[in-house]
Amino acid sequence: MELDKIEEKDLKMGKANQDVFSETMQALAETDRNIIAVTSDSRGSGKLVPFGQKYPNQIVEVGIAEQNLVGVAAGLASAGKKIFAVSPACFLSARALEQIKNDVCYSDNPVTLVGISAGISYGALGTTHHSLHDFAVLRAINNIIIVAPADNFETEQAVRLAAKTKKPIYMRYGKKAMPFLDESNTSFEFGKGRVVREGNDLAIIATGETVYPAWLAAKKLEDEHGVKATVVSMHTIKPLDVKLLEELAANGRPIVTVEEHMVNGGLGEACASYLFQKGMRNPFKIMGIPDEYTVTGSQVEIFNHYGISKDGICKTCIELINK
Repeated sequence: MELDKIEEKDLKMGKANQDVFSETMQALAETDRNIIAVTSDSRGSGKLVPFGQKYPNQIVEVGIAEQNLVGVAAGLASAGKKIFAVSPACFLSARALEQIKNDVCYSDNPVTLVGISAGISYGALGTTHHSLHDFAVLRAINNIIIVAPADNFETEQAVRLAAKTKKPIYMRYGKKAMPFLDESNTSFEFGKGRVVREGNDLAIIATGETVYPAWLAAKKLEDEHGVKATVVSMHTIKPLDVKLLEELAANGRPIVTVEEHMVNGGLGEACASYLFQKGMRNPFKIMGIPDEYTVTGSQVEIFNHYGISKDGICKTCIELINK
């Protein structure tokens, strides 16, 4: 399964979500001088060079200093500016964690923290550059919305909504071009999952760039096994759409979660914890990166190694149904 190739003729290929983020920022800044990007030597990797050229007075470069990045962003937000603090997700969510906790969340400064090249997007650069911990550490902090858009539609909507939301937000993007998953479903709201494929036999709940392989797996399940799966883009990890989660679990059907994150502390554990505490006992499987030294390779190679692919997700779903 190649994330940068269309395997389904009914899906239209879009751009990398990071490109859509940049384009949306430019569109917002055209009519709002309070929109400001703050970067830590990442205007190139964050696709913000055109933004800086068009709006040189609305971009701040702090250099390779993620803690300063978050502190400056919090200060500007406290003065009424609409801040998007852009940095590689692996460094933003680890090196600047204390500043995120104290300067942004506990101080209630409406900064949108944008983690670029998220998950395993850096591929062969290895574990130091993977952000497989960000959901877990940020879920443990009060007063932050955590969002991982799946496609270009969700990315644009998330950026526009973030500019209107007066709360701390963490948003992460990968580097691959992504297909439009369901152009008929045009609703978007933080905390509300987006159903991109309907089915009654089981549910696959995915987030970010894993929604596409989940969609492909659901099609394979139907075409080859006659199994119809609901596929949900749970773009908001926190707050979780517990109403939709309960609806998906109501008939006792199996549930598979898929994420570009360690299996500890992410989407899967959030869903499992909520359902278990509500007394629901659906067959349940968390798919993600296991608690081990991550293999080296490209994003696609790592995905395939751990079964986060059309075939791997399909196989997991069949095994769960048969149990």
